[in-house]
Amino acid sequence: MDIARIFLRLTLAVIFGGIVGIERENKQRPAGFRTHILVCVGSALVMLTSEHIFNLYSDKVNLDPARLGAQVISGIGFLGAGTIIREGMSVRGLTTAASLWAVACIGLATGMGFYVGAAYGTAIIYLTLFLLRKLENVLRKKVILTLKVTIKTESNTSLLGEIWSVLGRYGVHIRSMEFLAEDEEYTRIKYRLELPGGLSGDVITKKINEIPGLSAVTEK
Repeated sequence: MDIARIFLRLTLAVIFGGIVGIERENKQRPAGFRTHILVCVGSALVMLTSEHIFNLYSDKVNLDPARLGAQVISGIGFLGAGTIIREGMSVRGLTTAASLWAVACIGLATGMGFYVGAAYGTAIIYLTLFLLRKLENVLRKKVILTLKVTIKTESNTSLLGEIWSVLGRYGVHIRSMEFLAEDEEYTRIKYRLELPGGLSGDVITKKINEIPGLSAVTEK
């Protein structure tokens, strides 16, 4: 196997994995840009190694060039499990876990030189993550609102209760809650909210801003 082919395949693995990773990074998921690149490049390297071993020893013993790749498919599960988080009755991270598994498959395809399949697979995965999320919300007739709330740290607990009271009054479901930063004066929290039909995000933002001691800003 010549050096140019190795360089091409590993470089494409960086590009393909990075494209998917950028989308996950923008969503601030546990596995983002670098993680997806590492998974894709590692998978591609496994297939390059398999091909190299096959070329060296195929005339001496019977070898299956797909054997190492099969271990990647099953072994990537430990990394995917690390991105899945349970919060109350809801589960987060399943999509990121699936994207890691898919990126591993892209890496295997790239490592074997199946460029068309790898490139087309990357495009489908990226469009699924980027575009179909919006379509999914439309089909479910759900409005997803992302709020960044700044709370005075000294009254953290009581203000959180007031926020939940407002959300409960309007039938808003909290899909996720993430502490972004905390210091002696302020605590910043990011909420992803699922609004019932007919309810405007502006109404919720206004009601939360009416609570003394905090401010909420809608994230576009």
